[in-house]
Amino acid sequence: MTTFFKNMGLLGAGLLGGVLLTVGLTALAFKGEGKFPIDDLRAFTEVFGAVKRYYVEPVEDKKLLSSAVAGMLSDLDPHSAYLDKDAFKQMQESTSGEFGGVGMEIGNEDGFIKVQTPIEGGPSERAGIKAGDLITKIEDKSTKGMSSVDAVKLLRGVPGTKVNFTVVHKGDPLPQVVEITREIIKIQSVRSKNLPDGVGYVRITQFQERTTQDLVRHLNRIAENGVPKALVLDLRNNPGGLLYSSVGVSAVFLPKNQTVVSVRGRQEPTVYKTVPKDYRGEDEDPLKGAPAWAQTVPLTVLMNQGSASASEIVGGALRDYSRAKILGMRSFGKGSVQNILPLPNEGAIKLTIARYYTPKDISIQAKGIEPDFAVDETADGNPFAEFMQRESDNDRALDNGSKPAAQKTAEERNKESEERLKRLEKLRADGRKPPEFGEIAKDYQLQQAMNLIQGKPVATIKVEGKKEEAKKDEVKK
Repeated sequence: MTTFFKNMGLLGAGLLGGVLLTVGLTALAFKGEGKFPIDDLRAFTEVFGAVKRYYVEPVEDKKLLSSAVAGMLSDLDPHSAYLDKDAFKQMQESTSGEFGGVGMEIGNEDGFIKVQTPIEGGPSERAGIKAGDLITKIEDKSTKGMSSVDAVKLLRGVPGTKVNFTVVHKGDPLPQVVEITREIIKIQSVRSKNLPDGVGYVRITQFQERTTQDLVRHLNRIAENGVPKALVLDLRNNPGGLLYSSVGVSAVFLPKNQTVVSVRGRQEPTVYKTVPKDYRGEDEDPLKGAPAWAQTVPLTVLMNQGSASASEIVGGALRDYSRAKILGMRSFGKGSVQNILPLPNEGAIKLTIARYYTPKDISIQAKGIEPDFAVDETADGNPFAEFMQRESDNDRALDNGSKPAAQKTAEERNKESEERLKRLEKLRADGRKPPEFGEIAKDYQLQQAMNLIQGKPVATIKVEGKKEEAKKDEVKK
């Protein structure tokens, strides 16, 4: 069953896309699982019949069966889900890097649709939509109880058409109606620039089909006026994406035949290495033309609580081989693997099948990657980062294979929400704005990365999330 995993992993947070894996579900069902659950299936058919016969309004068989499948999967963990024909198509569009829509990634929270992150440069970001906002209504439909898949259907559409939705900003009780004109959303997953003192900067926002090729192109562009003396790889707020893309990105910076990640579940374990068969996808070798200096250039990786899944694979591999130093904040902690299994009705299921492990056999599920240099997002703490949740905050989050993931009580969540509201109100009164990633003057963590590269003291924090006076750590060479 090794081919169950090969080159087909889906790793991501939010409604990112995946790759297809054709598996015969009938052949897999109940294989080696003991007695067929006749009584339970009989109960299901009786409920189905009762709804068909007695429910106040007629319900189509297709809707009932789709809802049953969706409920079966949604109760497993935060990332398993049923995708109907349209949702499956939308997921494929997302991984290709181009689709028509409003430019945001969404999930569910408290029965409503939650914005996980607006796509950089997209119409939602320009309209002021922020990570953590709740969408309570799309057009004339309430999102209460709506799946994120159904919400995507309503938000996406023909470029040039308009869609309005009601949004509640984090900590603001007053809803706001926003109207956005849909656009072709071309997700530019790699951006780069040359920083002062011969330092190169590359930001990867998602791991898509062509991210590795684009990374190679940007690295060569950085070196047009000379090989950089150091490189910053920015993975902050990168929610993940395709497994083979993360392996390819790791292969740009690591020697050949090195283990990047291992995937272990109930099937035969699979190890992905820096070899073409594990990172090339459907195209020619994406590392063709990769600069040799990328294997040796001093490397600093920026991560934060929005760095998830495929981002954590790259960060974990580069640190395990001592290829890079991680600077920033503890990452999201999504260490599970989802595969897409097509169904006969042209839909699919997104199913969590395994946990992944770094080269040193570390699971970061519900834990995240602790940085080598823990640095606040601003000089005076984390006024914006604290409004983003992590994997361990999700209901039904998997543990990391050793102990259960900590779950906060409703009382704890409410108390934290009240405290965040007070802090958010103060931020607004003070006119504060989030950091602008990649702009040194407005990006405190990048400033500290430059200090690290230049051998200067790095302002670190003792305990993440607490506004303590920063201490100065002398850089150890």
